[in-house]
Amino acid sequence: MAVSKTVVGSSILSAPAKKEIKKDMSKFGEYVKTSYDELVHKVSWPTFKELQSSAIVVAVAAIVIALVVFVMDVVFGVQGWGWKGLLGYFYQIFA
Repeated sequence: MAVSKTVVGSSILSAPAKKEIKKDMSKFGEYVKTSYDELVHKVSWPTFKELQSSAIVVAVAAIVIALVVFVMDVVFGVQGWGWKGLLGYFYQIFA
């Protein structure tokens, strides 16, 4: 991109550079139009019922994983309640 300098130091774009920017902007505009057309006409969006069932599956999975992590924290004694965890007591036997 050709740039010419003015006396004060600010830059002014040359004519070929302006044409290049205009060409790039038209490409961007075409990209936006194509993306919109694809989202509106070609994408198959799920129904509200499908979204609800998917959300329930995700919520149940998140709760199950949180419970598994909680049980692991209790077993290994990392919660800081004064409970050393099962492994802490196991290690105490052999220490």
